Amino acid sequence: MNQRMSPAKTSATFAVLIGGIHVMWSAFVALGWAQPSMDFIFRLHMVSLDFVVQPFDAATALILVAITAIIGALFGYCMAIIWNRLHRA
Repeated sequence: MNQRMSPAKTSATFAVLIGGIHVMWSAFVALGWAQPSMDFIFRLHMVSLDFVVQPFDAATALILVAITAIIGALFGYCMAIIWNRLHRA
C-alpha cells in the first residue's frame, strides 16, 4: 500500500477547501446571512460578543479568498512533506 501523499495534490486540495470555505462566507455576507448566522452560532455556544458584520465589498472578499487559499496550499504542501517523511519505507 502506498502511503505517500503528493505535495502538489494535497496543496491544491487544501487551497480549494480553505478558499472554498471563505467563498461561502463571502456569499453569506453578500446575501445578508452572515450576521444572523454568527449570532445563532454564538448563542448555541452560550457566548455573547458584539461582532458586527460589515457590508459586502468584492475586493475585500477576493483578497480574503486569495490569502486563505494560499495559506491552505502552504499548509497542504507542508502536511504532505511531513507525512511522507514520517511514512518512509
